[in-house]
Amino acid sequence: MKTEAYFLWRSKIFAAIRSFFNERRYLEVDTPLLSPVLIPESCLEVFKTERLFPQGSRRNTEELFLIPSPEIHMKKIIADEQKSIYQICKCFRNGESEGRLHLSEFTMLEYYTVNADYTGSLAVTEALFNALIDRAEALCNEIGYPPPSPPYSLNDLRPPFLRMTVNEAFYKYAGFDLFESVQNNTLADEARKRGITDANTDAKAYDIPVLFDILFVEAVEPNLPKEKPVFLMDYPVFVPALAKENDDGITRQRWELYGRGVELANCYTEETDSLKVKQFFAAETAEKARRALVPHSTDDHFWKIFGRFPPCSGVALGLDRLLMLLMGRDHI
Repeated sequence: MKTEAYFLWRSKIFAAIRSFFNERRYLEVDTPLLSPVLIPESCLEVFKTERLFPQGSRRNTEELFLIPSPEIHMKKIIADEQKSIYQICKCFRNGESEGRLHLSEFTMLEYYTVNADYTGSLAVTEALFNALIDRAEALCNEIGYPPPSPPYSLNDLRPPFLRMTVNEAFYKYAGFDLFESVQNNTLADEARKRGITDANTDAKAYDIPVLFDILFVEAVEPNLPKEKPVFLMDYPVFVPALAKENDDGITRQRWELYGRGVELANCYTEETDSLKVKQFFAAETAEKARRALVPHSTDDHFWKIFGRFPPCSGVALGLDRLLMLLMGRDHI
């Protein structure tokens, strides 16, 4: 595809995203890409830089970090304004391999719907996809770019999407009940049985979240449906996340969206309990201190905003990957 046509396509899809949310009275926001503090997430690494102060200042430098997500700033706006908001911005992840689906710098659409849970965000996301597919079909004619060719099709990205719980996915594609295995302390045995733990390390040495991630990536994710996008719902509580727990006490109100086998979006019913947010920060900060290659500062007062935070659900959607699928490409 010619560079000009690509940027025209990208520009018009981004305009369609803005129209979709503006028509629904979401407020578009613009938050900093550099931040002195971040939400601690032990599963990812960040980029560090520093600000230099002019000569004669009381400080010489300030440590700053490129955001892996605008979440920390967007949630402060929600607490203050009590409104649904969205943003298209650059995000940065360090220490990850680059390739067909990964870049250290990528474009994220993040949107938060006030007075909604993760099922409400599910409906918003399906409506967004319908609108973007309609726009993509029109663009094929407007700019003379052919629609995706087989095996790809715009219609195979059109809602309604499939729905499957994480446990159903484990049972269907990995062949065992995830929660029974955790309860019976046999998750390590399932990993070892499939030969997907380090041959030099006893599988029992891996903790449950690590074993879950290994099994998910190796046995479940590659087998998810590719003919239709799927919402993978109700992640286990032992995977750290600022998402509310379900009444069952073993899952969180969280889904991830996969299209043609590619992870596109992550959604939570946002945790609004101040104490639970404070505990999450403490636990993840300790884990960061133990294992992070690039340690970073956290906001010790962030948890206090949840005393005035409305019920809310947030979605983070990777736009580079979405554009890739809409255009029938196989790399970002």
